[in-house]
Amino acid sequence: MVKYKWVALSNTTLGVLMAAINGTIILISLPAILGKNGIDVNPFAPGTFLYLIWLIMGYNIITAVILLTIGRFSDIFGRTRLFNWGFVIFTIGSVLLFITPNKGDLGALELIAFRLVQGLGAAFLFANSTAILTDAFPLRERGKALGLNQVAALGGSFIGLILGGVLSVFNWRYVFLVSIPVGLFGSVWSLLKLKDNSTRDITQKIDYFGNIIFGGGITIFLLALTYGLLPYGTDVMGWANPWVIGGLLFGTALLIAFPFVEMRAKQPMFKISLFRIRAFAFGNLASFLGALGRGGLMFMLIILLQGVWLPLHGYSYSSTPFWAGIYMIPMTLGFLTMGPLGGALSDKYGARGIATIGMSIVSLSFIILTFFSYNFSYLPFGATIYMLGFGSGMFVAPNTAAIMNSVSAENRGISSGMVATVRNVAQTASMGIFFTIVILALSANLPHYFNTALASAHATVLSGPLDNTPPTAAIFSAFLGYNPMGTILASMPASATSQLSSSTIALLESNTWFPLALAPAMMNSLRDSFYIGAALSIAATILSLLRGKKYYHPGGKAHNEPETEIPSKKVNKNNPAPLKGRLSEKEAIKK
Repeated sequence: MVKYKWVALSNTTLGVLMAAINGTIILISLPAILGKNGIDVNPFAPGTFLYLIWLIMGYNIITAVILLTIGRFSDIFGRTRLFNWGFVIFTIGSVLLFITPNKGDLGALELIAFRLVQGLGAAFLFANSTAILTDAFPLRERGKALGLNQVAALGGSFIGLILGGVLSVFNWRYVFLVSIPVGLFGSVWSLLKLKDNSTRDITQKIDYFGNIIFGGGITIFLLALTYGLLPYGTDVMGWANPWVIGGLLFGTALLIAFPFVEMRAKQPMFKISLFRIRAFAFGNLASFLGALGRGGLMFMLIILLQGVWLPLHGYSYSSTPFWAGIYMIPMTLGFLTMGPLGGALSDKYGARGIATIGMSIVSLSFIILTFFSYNFSYLPFGATIYMLGFGSGMFVAPNTAAIMNSVSAENRGISSGMVATVRNVAQTASMGIFFTIVILALSANLPHYFNTALASAHATVLSGPLDNTPPTAAIFSAFLGYNPMGTILASMPASATSQLSSSTIALLESNTWFPLALAPAMMNSLRDSFYIGAALSIAATILSLLRGKKYYHPGGKAHNEPETEIPSKKVNKNNPAPLKGRLSEKEAIKK
């Protein structure tokens, strides 16, 4: 008979993999979804940029907002029950996306709403998976189990790129259809096989005020961050929009007030006292900075491949979304190589050394990326992104295991929610930060490079119209598989284009003219984002190093696990009491 721990691992990994894949599957498949054979939305019409932003970021926003609340609910109502609901809600969202009935603007709004339903289900799955595994596995095997689970969480993000590109070639609805049978199978399997081994206190009450403060703060902050990416008036971005500024300030104020509210709550949704546990605090801070540094990287590299590198190497614009996913495979392989191994090594040697080396590799990878030119050789580029994935896999699993081992059994649900919340909030914010850096740099530098390229093509008559082209239109045109110059020339008045010869127009609309004009400004802006990613990763490396030696919470053993799991000779200054009986959270912190 298969041991329950392997049933729990396979079921939770399936759920997390499905949720992670759908977080990115839409990035590569957007051209097919929005195209003539899809919902038929012109991505360059006024106002449709808002649809693009929400289709890309809405899933992650709803997931990040609700994770912590779900984690707290799971400590009260049971982890497996909420995990089962996650499969059901996610499957309903997938069915709705598959049957999206309308086209045009209404179809786009339907897709956004159904993606939010899907994201809600994903939050239930993310928030409970690590807690269920921590309940099921003994201390000495948790790192390996969480490593495999985290491979699914981050590896699924990379797999989604490839899967979206492949399925959208046949039919855009297949992008959403693929999750339905998996969701149905997972729903039945989890309902029949998962057991509730959690330690719960059914007398606990829901912290409604804390939920409102945190949920409201994170929602307002992320919405303001998202709308800051949209043009405002004559500005290419919305950071001068009073609503964006007000939202950022108000959301930040609520988040700052949240810990003070929780410290006064009788039964808080999150125990601030957990941050007094060194392994928990430093592990979460390192996770936040690491995810903030690399969360938007994949999106930026896809834009580089689709907008510059692939067209310069003979790929048609219509094929670039698919091939961008293929050329990102080394990052996936790097993570799959080290993710499970990193978790297993941390079981034996502890998280500090393994996770710190992993984040150091990520930092070095960012620095190496700053040296690439726009017309790079793929082999060293592929090796660099493989190294980045390798370092990420080496960090994530040991770090997650160390965090979960540092808390008592009754706090695993909220801790699991917190781990997932930290990662998802950081990844969503990272995309906004990286995208802002790139757009601001392009708005400052792109006119100069465009004018130089137009002069060499004897098309200076277009300098004025091109200067007024928003950088977002140029980037998303390439991102969606369109030749930007074809779109730009079609929107210009006949008085401007009639002065150009047919050979000049053919040159401007070729696969290489726009990438060569865009490349210098693009690489300058990307290098800025790589430097910031490196700085954040270095800070995460330092925090990981400062986490202390191996630490297990005295009340953190798994279901039916013998008390002798951790012998007294393993005791150190961060774990002063051998695992004999359960101490209260307050006693553990005092120790």
